[in-house]
Amino acid sequence: MEEMTSKEWESLCDGCGRCCLNKLEDWDTGAIFFTNVACNQLNCETCQCKNYEKRFDLVPDCIDLTPKKVRELPWLPPTCAYKLVSDGKDLYPWHPLKSGDPDSVHQAGISVKGRVFPEEDMEPEDYEDHIVTWPGEA
Repeated sequence: MEEMTSKEWESLCDGCGRCCLNKLEDWDTGAIFFTNVACNQLNCETCQCKNYEKRFDLVPDCIDLTPKKVRELPWLPPTCAYKLVSDGKDLYPWHPLKSGDPDSVHQAGISVKGRVFPEEDMEPEDYEDHIVTWPGEA
């Protein structure tokens, strides 16, 4: 992964939008829970960042996925291509690199398209009411 060009690395993103969701961590167990509450920069209909080039300036806790971080982050979805490649696994058939169709992740029901709420619509203390299980999760 470290030898990939920037363009090759970026092409691994399937566009599901799950990494842009707010997650909760149980402080006692370390368990990570996904919510259906999206970062304010995620377009909830296209699953694309509204300001990709400026995302780190606009969202200070936005994480730049690097090969090192992919190996360390416990909250990447199990369907994430970065995680799959890091673990030596193959991409799913619905991944745009396999299907040739950027909408295949949405058609397969893997993405958050149309199923999330922008964080500006709610308070962080309400996130617990928005814990969900996404496809591919246990």
